[in-house]
Amino acid sequence: MKKQLFLLITLLILPLALVANPIKGLLERIDKGASQKFIIEQVKSNKDFFELDQRNNKVVIKGNNYVSIATGLNWYLKYYAGVHLSWNGMKAKLPAQLPKVTKRERHETNMNLRYDLNYCTYSYSMAFWDWKRWEQEIDWMALHGINLPLSVVGEECVWFNMLKKLGYNKEEINKFIAGPAFLAWWEMNNLEGWGGPNPDSWYTQQEALQKKILKRMREYGIEPVFPGYSGMVPHDASEKLGLELAETPLWNGFTRPAILLPTDPRFEEIANLYYKEQEALFGKANYYSMDPFHESKTVGKVDFDAAGKAIMKAMKKVNPNAVWVLQGWSENPRDEMINNLKKGDLLILDLFSECRPMWGIESLWQREKGYGKHDWLFCMLENFGANVGLHGRMDQLLSNFYQAKTNPIGSEVKGIGLTMEGIENNPIMYELMSELPWRDEEVKKEEWINNYTSARYGANDETINKAWQLLGKTIYNCPRGNNQQGPHESIFCGRPSLNNFQVSSWSKMKNYYDPKSTEEAARIFISVADKFRGNNNYEYDLIDILRQAISDRGRVVYNHTIADFNSFDKSSFEKDSKEFLNLILLQDKLLGTRREFRLGSWIEKARRLGNTAEEKDLYEWNARVQITTWGNRECADAGKLRDYAHKEWNGILKDFYYKRWEAYWKTLQDQFDGKPEVIIDFYAMEEPWTLAKNEYSSKPEGDLINTAKEIFSEVFGK
Repeated sequence: MKKQLFLLITLLILPLALVANPIKGLLERIDKGASQKFIIEQVKSNKDFFELDQRNNKVVIKGNNYVSIATGLNWYLKYYAGVHLSWNGMKAKLPAQLPKVTKRERHETNMNLRYDLNYCTYSYSMAFWDWKRWEQEIDWMALHGINLPLSVVGEECVWFNMLKKLGYNKEEINKFIAGPAFLAWWEMNNLEGWGGPNPDSWYTQQEALQKKILKRMREYGIEPVFPGYSGMVPHDASEKLGLELAETPLWNGFTRPAILLPTDPRFEEIANLYYKEQEALFGKANYYSMDPFHESKTVGKVDFDAAGKAIMKAMKKVNPNAVWVLQGWSENPRDEMINNLKKGDLLILDLFSECRPMWGIESLWQREKGYGKHDWLFCMLENFGANVGLHGRMDQLLSNFYQAKTNPIGSEVKGIGLTMEGIENNPIMYELMSELPWRDEEVKKEEWINNYTSARYGANDETINKAWQLLGKTIYNCPRGNNQQGPHESIFCGRPSLNNFQVSSWSKMKNYYDPKSTEEAARIFISVADKFRGNNNYEYDLIDILRQAISDRGRVVYNHTIADFNSFDKSSFEKDSKEFLNLILLQDKLLGTRREFRLGSWIEKARRLGNTAEEKDLYEWNARVQITTWGNRECADAGKLRDYAHKEWNGILKDFYYKRWEAYWKTLQDQFDGKPEVIIDFYAMEEPWTLAKNEYSSKPEGDLINTAKEIFSEVFGK
């Protein structure tokens, strides 16, 4: 009887043990049956570490927690099995017999906090994600050592409940809360209501989604960073609630929420209500993100010291052990706000450490004394607006990172952060950044690149190494002093003019590499295309590198065309303007071969979240507006937001960007024939596209390798 009872208890406990170990689930999602090939062991340690070893025919992965173990798994897959999991592919077919770990390998780090995401990422990349996509992302985080991600899904649900209790009705609340593609800037106190009103079902599904996200994060031992309360209220809260507010100016044409002054008697009451509603939905957190007065140089007569203390007091009331996470960006954090806060209560994200570090070393945004006594993280921003383009600052990243580890001014650095505005691009930079905390010796760029290519393609190929070494010296090595925001922008995506250089008004782009380098890299890549046919990572990179080469060629042809016009060379203008338009169509065709570069992938995700035709149309409108005009006419033109989130994607190239350029070249062509100059109202051309409902598919078209070869030959010659 006792034996039978023991067996029954064992059978009941066993499934719980399997569920409790998220690494087994991760392995099964990578490759069904893969969990049987590994031995996973969690070992107590006061340091984050992972260890690779062998026991008979199984690979042993040890670590002090599940995130460390997942990091070790990723290390093994890359550097032993030649399997690289990234945003373009999170599944793999592992060999029946895994390569053996012939010598025990151990890595540890004292950079214990490894942060991920930016508010902008949630709108530029994640606005329309479902649970399946989120599950993959949490796996990606764990594999890359992330243990502290920003977690803001469903934040609008907290606010809906809070504002309702403050006396706002549903219509008023929905005029305040932004639509799905613009929630990030509402959360950052930049705008109200744009993109809404949201249907009731939106709140229901986002609440349920966040609960699934948090459950999985907590299974891994990942600490979510919740949005905290720092005083944001609707701009009419003075009349509605009788509050004392700091009026905020327009943000690029948008009405901003107001700021409730911390000295107002009701600040503590409203903060308490916010945290109560958040806890009721999602529980408590140990980290809360707040960026008061974000991108706002004029906020009236604010006592920043009092503001900092009031914000901290409200957060500590909900969790005495909580830490305030604050972005190091522009004028934030203001010294007056943080000087009198206790050490250990604040964690500052040095948001753009690879380019404009604020923590102490020389840069455009240098703070001579850094962040003083406060803890901070060395962060890589990398991408703005989720723009498409090869980009990186490899030398600067490595130099600044190692200075941060040794410079006394930066002595309070506690880890790293990935703070990109958009993801699913430039996997090489995220692999490099996420590995740095785990490497004892300084990384040598050239050696690391060769190891990366072997891992990414499952083969050590000298030809591919040559291409990546070239890219590592050129487009992935944006130099110190160049402060551009993200990738070199595609000329195809810019509003046409006689002086097109930057696409976004905010890019600060400057030339720093020879466009012939991307052409040569594409040529080298294509030379081994048949050898790597069917290799998912190779095919993704081939399209991305060739896309960049064509984009760079487009900039050259554009300048030729403008020179033709200025020289009144009609025949050359006709030839070069025709070549430019043809390049856009060829680029559109090339990008149609990969799901990741198709507008249809973005639109389909948006429509899929809708439950009714009306909801689907609202979400599609959000998706279309964000990547084009960004706002209404005033915000797009006077506010200079149009094309900030431009996308060099199949579908939008042909139907949106091509038509702008075709119309513009026609106005110049007409001037050769003596017709007067015509000033195009581009917004009038663009808005109808944002309102359209024509279908875009996510399904790839054409043979990828053959298409790439044909297009390369047509653009660059054999």
